[in-house]
Amino acid sequence: MADLPGIPSRRSFLKATAASAAVATIPFRAESAKAQDLPALEDYKPTYFDAAEWTFVLAACARLIPSEGDGPGAIETRVPVFIDLQLAGPFGAAADWYMAGPHDASADPKLGYQSPLTPAEVYRQAIPLFQDWCRANHGGAFETLDADTQDKALTALQDGNVGLPAEMRDFFSLLLQNTKEGYFADPMYGGNHQMQAWVHVGFPGARGSYLEWVNNHNVEYPLGPVSISGERA
Repeated sequence: MADLPGIPSRRSFLKATAASAAVATIPFRAESAKAQDLPALEDYKPTYFDAAEWTFVLAACARLIPSEGDGPGAIETRVPVFIDLQLAGPFGAAADWYMAGPHDASADPKLGYQSPLTPAEVYRQAIPLFQDWCRANHGGAFETLDADTQDKALTALQDGNVGLPAEMRDFFSLLLQNTKEGYFADPMYGGNHQMQAWVHVGFPGARGSYLEWVNNHNVEYPLGPVSISGERA
């Protein structure tokens, strides 16, 4: 991924995220889809995002996990599709979250989500404000900037230096967390296309039994990953 200040390198990011993909700081419930029924990324029609939002999300994900590097990027693994489907479902609506006040934007993030906005609302309201900031400070919308400038803009967003209202303070955290989830989730949720991320890190997927490998420490597992639906890489 892009080496933004405060964000690990691509290699360390993949190792750390693969080991803790199920541990998220924000409550999450995946909205499933039939991966085989989804069109190619260029033909995909977003369920939640409008055209402008979709263009931004494509560009942002492409910088968080770039295509260049030692493994597939967010675009190759269709991470934006995963995010779109999640925002269109219960996760985007915070359907099973406690959303009643009071909300304290100054509270430590470890104390829980502190916004009256659902994740879908945070994306919808924060994207145009961030795009306005990019135009004012870098001369164009995020997707029109070169890679280095995009990284600087994402760093400013991460550091809370783009002037977003307090109720949108988790926008970058949501974007990064959802990008990680889409990269490593089962393909049935729209991302991790063809289990490319699992193949890259050597994760075996949804195999049912590893009894014969319990005591085989530091030995590479010889079989490729399997998805929940039974698809094999």
